Amino acid sequence: MELGKKKQREIVICISGAAETGHCGSEAYDLARGLGTEVANAGAVLVTGATTGFPLWSAMGAKEAGGTSIGFSPASSEREHREVYRLPVDYMDLIIYTGFGYAGRDLILTRSSDAVLFGCGRIGTIHEFTVAFEDRKPMGVLQGEWLIDETFDLILKRSNRPHNNVIFDSDPKRLVARLIEMVKRERAHNHMTFSYRPKGE
Repeated sequence: MELGKKKQREIVICISGAAETGHCGSEAYDLARGLGTEVANAGAVLVTGATTGFPLWSAMGAKEAGGTSIGFSPASSEREHREVYRLPVDYMDLIIYTGFGYAGRDLILTRSSDAVLFGCGRIGTIHEFTVAFEDRKPMGVLQGEWLIDETFDLILKRSNRPHNNVIFDSDPKRLVARLIEMVKRERAHNHMTFSYRPKGE
């Protein structure tokens, strides 16, 4: 990097999904890994809820592709993470122990991200979806054998709120690429907004 040039901050992408995946169908494992792989290939940092199932499989894909994986745990320590919550520490470069339980962890997880991807999920995934929606995060919903994507679509249709920042796609590579472009456009817009100074100031 040349002296005086600022390095652009990496894009941080959260992947949200079910820890228990019995209802997710036979393709969930490959699709989750595919999402993580595409996040890493895009040069973005992956963050998850440091849990099992869909988020863990995504972290596996990211790490095997040479990416960076960070977990946000509901626990207050590694011991609590392992022994009380019975959560893994594999495939994560760093685990942040929030100590706020699942609900509080969800808020920190999504707010620490530039955008959020949603795969097969349950009620916790719906919670993360609504938190990210309220914060107007760029959001990508992966369509699959599961029904949660239809639930998200119904929530949006009945929310009586604009939702131009939510996209749906069945292809992990295309979904990640589209979401990254949304983040880049938002960053460019924010940069122009904060850089503008009216005359006389």
